[in-house]
Amino acid sequence: MADTIKILSFNNEIEATLLSEILTSRGIPFIIRSYHDSAYDGLWQTGSCWGQLDAPEQFKEEIIKIFDEMSMPENQIDPI
Repeated sequence: MADTIKILSFNNEIEATLLSEILTSRGIPFIIRSYHDSAYDGLWQTGSCWGQLDAPEQFKEEIIKIFDEMSMPENQIDPI
Protein backbone atom coordinates (compact mmCIF):
# COMPACT_ATOMS: atom_id res chain seq x y z
CA MET A 1 0.00 0.00 0.00
CA ALA A 2 1.19 3.53 -0.71
CA ASP A 3 2.08 5.94 2.09
CA THR A 4 -0.90 6.62 4.30
CA ILE A 5 -2.16 9.64 6.20
CA LYS A 6 -4.68 9.99 9.01
CA ILE A 7 -8.07 10.54 7.41
CA LEU A 8 -10.45 10.55 10.40
CA SER A 9 -11.01 9.47 14.01
CA PHE A 10 -13.67 7.06 15.26
CA ASN A 11 -15.85 7.55 18.31
CA ASN A 12 -16.40 3.81 18.72
CA GLU A 13 -15.78 0.36 17.29
CA ILE A 14 -19.17 0.25 15.56
CA GLU A 15 -18.26 3.22 13.34
CA ALA A 16 -14.92 1.60 12.54
CA THR A 17 -16.48 -1.75 11.66
CA LEU A 18 -19.20 -0.27 9.46
CA LEU A 19 -16.83 1.98 7.52
CA SER A 20 -14.37 -0.90 7.19
CA GLU A 21 -17.04 -3.05 5.53
CA ILE A 22 -18.05 -0.27 3.14
CA LEU A 23 -14.47 0.55 2.12
CA THR A 24 -13.61 -3.13 1.67
CA SER A 25 -16.63 -3.66 -0.58
CA ARG A 26 -15.52 -0.69 -2.73
CA GLY A 27 -11.90 -1.82 -2.92
CA ILE A 28 -10.54 1.25 -1.11
CA PRO A 29 -7.28 0.53 0.76
CA PHE A 30 -7.13 1.56 4.44
CA ILE A 31 -5.76 0.74 7.88
CA ILE A 32 -7.75 1.05 11.09
CA ARG A 33 -5.70 1.74 14.21
CA SER A 34 -7.30 1.17 17.58
CA TYR A 35 -6.09 3.36 20.46
CA HIS A 36 -6.57 0.47 22.91
CA ASP A 37 -3.70 0.22 25.35
CA SER A 38 -3.64 -2.92 27.46
CA ALA A 39 -1.55 -1.15 30.13
CA TYR A 40 -4.56 1.06 30.87
CA ASP A 41 -7.15 -1.61 29.98
CA GLY A 42 -8.65 0.65 27.30
CA LEU A 43 -9.34 3.48 29.76
CA TRP A 44 -7.75 6.18 27.58
CA GLN A 45 -9.44 4.77 24.48
CA THR A 46 -12.98 5.18 25.85
CA GLY A 47 -12.23 8.61 27.30
CA SER A 48 -11.08 10.21 24.07
CA CYS A 49 -11.79 8.37 20.85
CA TRP A 50 -11.72 4.76 19.77
CA GLY A 51 -9.13 4.94 16.98
CA GLN A 52 -8.33 6.29 13.55
CA LEU A 53 -8.45 5.41 9.88
CA ASP A 54 -5.35 5.83 7.73
CA ALA A 55 -5.38 5.58 3.94
CA PRO A 56 -3.53 6.84 0.88
CA GLU A 57 -4.15 10.57 0.47
CA GLN A 58 -5.77 10.09 -2.95
CA PHE A 59 -8.78 8.43 -1.25
CA LYS A 60 -9.27 11.08 1.46
CA GLU A 61 -12.21 12.96 -0.06
CA GLU A 62 -14.05 9.77 -1.03
CA ILE A 63 -13.60 8.23 2.45
CA ILE A 64 -14.79 11.39 4.21
CA LYS A 65 -17.83 11.57 1.92
CA ILE A 66 -18.71 7.93 2.66
CA PHE A 67 -18.24 8.47 6.42
CA ASP A 68 -20.39 11.62 6.38
CA GLU A 69 -23.15 9.83 4.47
CA MET A 70 -23.19 6.85 6.82
CA SER A 71 -23.28 9.22 9.81
CA MET A 72 -26.32 11.19 8.60
CA PRO A 73 -29.31 10.91 10.98
CA GLU A 74 -31.58 9.52 8.26
CA ASN A 75 -29.13 6.64 7.72
CA GLN A 76 -29.10 5.68 11.41
CA ILE A 77 -31.07 2.78 12.84
CA ASP A 78 -33.33 3.66 15.75
CA PRO A 79 -32.22 2.01 19.01
CA ILE A 80 -34.43 -0.76 20.30
